[in-house]
Amino acid sequence: MRSNTIDVRPLGSAVGAEISGLDLAEPLAPPALATVKDALAEHGVVFFRNLSLTENQHIALARQFGEINVNRFFGHAEGYPEIALVVKEPNQTKNIGGGWHTDHSYDEIPALGSMLYAREIPPRGGDTLFASMYAAYDALSDGLKRTLDGLRGVHSSRHVFGVKRGDLEGRIGNYDAATQDATHPVVITHPESGKKALYVNPGFTVGFDGWTADESRPLLEYLYKHAARPEFTYRFQWREGSLAFWDNRATWHYALNDYQGERRLLHRITIDGCSLG
Repeated sequence: MRSNTIDVRPLGSAVGAEISGLDLAEPLAPPALATVKDALAEHGVVFFRNLSLTENQHIALARQFGEINVNRFFGHAEGYPEIALVVKEPNQTKNIGGGWHTDHSYDEIPALGSMLYAREIPPRGGDTLFASMYAAYDALSDGLKRTLDGLRGVHSSRHVFGVKRGDLEGRIGNYDAATQDATHPVVITHPESGKKALYVNPGFTVGFDGWTADESRPLLEYLYKHAARPEFTYRFQWREGSLAFWDNRATWHYALNDYQGERRLLHRITIDGCSLG
């Protein structure tokens, strides 16, 4: 996909594209903004390399795509509450986001997406996996698609952010604010691409509306295993100055924790979305 000097190069077979030819430190012209939005909706996550953004430029970039959701639970960059810190120090063993999940699915109005910008990266490791929920849905049998049609998933923040978690203390807090519960369709129609996507995730989905936990578990576990199939995923290798912008309605992500003894610091801004039905 090309728009003037903008190049959108697909990466994974199912998810991810790299965009070059844009200066993200300056406001995007309407055609460029539309190109990024279209690529995000189509590919689920877009990547940019070799950036040098100040905190104010990162915030200004995010605001071109929507209102910023100030995170309730993460620490933030000093003086910038809009920027959540995704950090792991050399003496820490647990990382943030170390499991498949979709950000903010526990909110009644889930997030559109997140912009994660690399400030400090270990010399090796610390990659992030992304998975396409478009591809996961498309690969389901017609019978299972019919079963899922009309089901609603129950999502919650309580079991993740409402519990003190050892090595994450100091990076994750405000436990009493973890009171969010929401239900969303198990299969959504993406508001921009028009594609159908699977909308449950191992991090925050706790069951199906009207089902018990025991009834929900086998089907959810099947869907989780199915959606994480390698052919639906892409592994992104970070470098300092890289930015990943993912669509929470179309993807999962998973931060790998394979860089013990090294520091990793990224700045995340989450952008508000719309009701999924």
